[in-house]
Amino acid sequence: MGRKRKIVKELEITKIAAEGKGMARREGKVIFVENAVPGDIADVRITKNRKDFAIGKVFDLKKASEDRIEPFCEYFGICGGCKWQHLSYEQQAAYKQEIVEEALQRIGKLEFPPLLPILQAEKTQYYRNKMEFTFSNKRWLSLEEVNSDTKIDNRNAVGLHVPGVFDKVVDIEHCYLQDEPSNEIRNEIRKYAEEHNVTYYDLREHKGLLRNLIIRTSTLNELMVILSVAEPNQEVIDALMKHLLGCFPQITSLHYVVNQKKNDTLYDQDIITYHGRGYIFEAFEDLKYKISPKSFFQTNSYQGVRLYQIVRDFADLKGDELVYDLYTGTGSIALFLAKNCRKVVGIETVEEAIVDAKFNAELNEMDNTAFYAGDVKEMLGGDFVAENGMPDVLVTDPPRAGMHRDVVERILEMTPTKIVYVSCNPVTQARDLQILSESYVIEKVQPVDMFPHTYHIENVVLLVKK
Repeated sequence: MGRKRKIVKELEITKIAAEGKGMARREGKVIFVENAVPGDIADVRITKNRKDFAIGKVFDLKKASEDRIEPFCEYFGICGGCKWQHLSYEQQAAYKQEIVEEALQRIGKLEFPPLLPILQAEKTQYYRNKMEFTFSNKRWLSLEEVNSDTKIDNRNAVGLHVPGVFDKVVDIEHCYLQDEPSNEIRNEIRKYAEEHNVTYYDLREHKGLLRNLIIRTSTLNELMVILSVAEPNQEVIDALMKHLLGCFPQITSLHYVVNQKKNDTLYDQDIITYHGRGYIFEAFEDLKYKISPKSFFQTNSYQGVRLYQIVRDFADLKGDELVYDLYTGTGSIALFLAKNCRKVVGIETVEEAIVDAKFNAELNEMDNTAFYAGDVKEMLGGDFVAENGMPDVLVTDPPRAGMHRDVVERILEMTPTKIVYVSCNPVTQARDLQILSESYVIEKVQPVDMFPHTYHIENVVLLVKK
């Protein structure tokens, strides 16, 4: 293949690879293909060509795989939200199981028992309890609109980003990821903005008022709405807040934030409570959790409780253990384990999350927990263990990047009897497990599908000291 973009004719897709792309080979080169399914035969347009691999998109589907189904969402293929709608759910689960197994074999080069069957989701639509939508004055245009002679004056959009195009947003009327009133709230803000000439954010020029919308729900029917704006126009903000409360009196917690930075993160911003108690509650089994605007919490409550039950089963606590919970967030896993052990110690980088963790411990009358805010790498490297004791069982649930090498080395020094490693990225998990394998054996592997219609997969591994 040359360096210029070209069409590869009648390429047969043979497997699913990283990030959910189809994979094929031609002339000794691996080609990763967007929105392709094993069994597809397609003409593929190459979008990136490297020495050892290429990336492309289906240009002309010559023969569809038997595994293909009709996507249920009109935005499929444009929006980045649900990239596997063209696969049956059973086939999605099978491919996710393969992704975990391949990561452990290829990346980790590990020895492990047969994977437990993936825990499939019982609810495959409207399963997310948190969604973040983006406002943009650069709506993504369809091919028909681009080729049309009609002038398009209004390019405002509120929805989800187009993958790989940071300043283009798909204007979404109905999203299947979060239950109502999520769509109703987003559509009402769009309607209000058009009627009152409220400006949308320009992601290149960094101007315009409406910037982001975060909606959080819970199985207790509580509702949080956070509106991020880029201009401190209090009159417009107050009017919109008042309008939202009038239309949606069921809002438990209504917030706004004026974010004038060039990035969207709100962890370093002052989020202002306009209405309500400032947080919502979620429940897993008989435990209640406080969720604040900046709190990390499992995005799928229905599968989240099942995930925690697996962690509890793997830990198999007898009542006298000291448990460390690394990357504890709001203490959700720690509290889930606390009633079955002597004490749980949680560490989390985000200070606001630790405030919530301590609140949650008091709320659930758990007096055998201790929570600390700080970088896990730095905390474990100091006098922390001397003060809190050597853990018998260690639970870790790091971000997608996995654990820092220093954290993994420190775990090896602490020599807990068991490690329960929860991961949302089997690749970085496999990397960390390879280091831990010098002192631990893998006893159980349980994939859990938290995000139907995406390639993302959660995986829980039980390690036992050799």
